[in-house]
Amino acid sequence: MAANLSIGMIGLDTSHVDAFTSVFNDPECEHHIPDARVVVAYPGGSPDFELSIGRVEGYTELVRERGVEIVDTPVAVAEQVDVVIMTAVDGRVHRDLFAQIVDTGKPTYIDKPFAVCSADARWIVETAAAKGVPMMSASSLRYEPDLVAALAETGDGAVEGCDFFGPMEIQPTQPGLYWYGIHTVEMAYAVMGRGCVRVRTVTDAQRDIIIGEWGDGRCAVIRGSRTGNVLFGGVLHRQSGSRFVQTGGGKPKYACLLDRVIEFFRTGQPDVDPAETVETIRFIEAANEGRETGETVTL
Repeated sequence: MAANLSIGMIGLDTSHVDAFTSVFNDPECEHHIPDARVVVAYPGGSPDFELSIGRVEGYTELVRERGVEIVDTPVAVAEQVDVVIMTAVDGRVHRDLFAQIVDTGKPTYIDKPFAVCSADARWIVETAAAKGVPMMSASSLRYEPDLVAALAETGDGAVEGCDFFGPMEIQPTQPGLYWYGIHTVEMAYAVMGRGCVRVRTVTDAQRDIIIGEWGDGRCAVIRGSRTGNVLFGGVLHRQSGSRFVQTGGGKPKYACLLDRVIEFFRTGQPDVDPAETVETIRFIEAANEGRETGETVTL
């Protein structure tokens, strides 16, 4: 991989476009990452999703002002760069976008939500593996400094479970937890790892409570709220003590995420196992099934 990475961006319809290009392209940014620059981008946008299509024009102009070339296709992006960041905010389109660029062989980071069904998630991961294309996805909330610190504090023994909370606005095109709930799910998976076997969901107009049971007996509880508190946080339970996890302090989560993404681009080794990424999508899919049926759903 080149010492000075050229980055292509696919999907200019999210505030992450601003955050990411600031870190890479602005030397005055407090958390600037040198030797990596966004040089070309494809706007994209989903016509049936206002939070996507309504943002494309503004973010396209923003990155153009930062010296980024705008092109007409995802392939035109991938062919000109060392690596790709897929920022398209609509998880429904990620499979198709990845299918268009996978044969270029460029390492690709896919932003949240990775997909909005487990079939698409498996297809992306299996196709990347079959073609030898490094691929990674992760929520920035995995890298909140206090969560990282809590995971490193092992004096109270092994992890036995966790409780996490966060906002859970519902967007019809990104159903249930796929929109903001995915961040809370990924915080839980950062603690628990793979191995959830069943999910129960309790839902009403104001909130969802999701209980995940792991095959080894551990349990994770996720609370998604549609009113009141819009912060993320939680409690990590170990054998002999529990530890509250506070978000919003220290280095910004987006900058922490991009540190991991750049390491992935340079090594080809994703910080999150793609199999875990698939399981998080299946977890959400099962939780959404439970929202509709009231039944416990097996993963």
